[in-house]
Amino acid sequence: MTASLLDTDILSEVLKKKNPQVVAQAADYLAQYQQFEISAITRYEVMRGLKEKQAVRQLGNFDTFCQKAIVHPITEEILDRASNLWAEARQGGRPCSDPDLIVAATALERGRILATGNVRHYQWIKGLTIEDWRFVPDRDYPAK
Repeated sequence: MTASLLDTDILSEVLKKKNPQVVAQAADYLAQYQQFEISAITRYEVMRGLKEKQAVRQLGNFDTFCQKAIVHPITEEILDRASNLWAEARQGGRPCSDPDLIVAATALERGRILATGNVRHYQWIKGLTIEDWRFVPDRDYPAK
């Protein structure tokens, strides 16, 4: 298992602990790396959702999670790379959501695999390695 950056959707599944495959992947990851890694934009996306629901207990739990995790700041280098991705996406008629592009740029700048269930959002990005923690390798993706 390689060091990974969790996208918002996978982080949400890790926190909810409902998908047994994601829970197993998360446990394996923690056994090897001791802490999760997320982008500051992922932290923002989760926090805004919890604040909208006024989920005070969950906000406290998420704050504790973030204190134990690596939350990568959004740097000028990340924004520069994200803006390049945005231009490429627009020119190619691809998805160009700013949060997604900032997450992808963070993974690229930090040399991390992106753990996401939103494979379509990212599969066009050159140099970005993607893993969907919802699927078991060799079972859900049989060899061709």
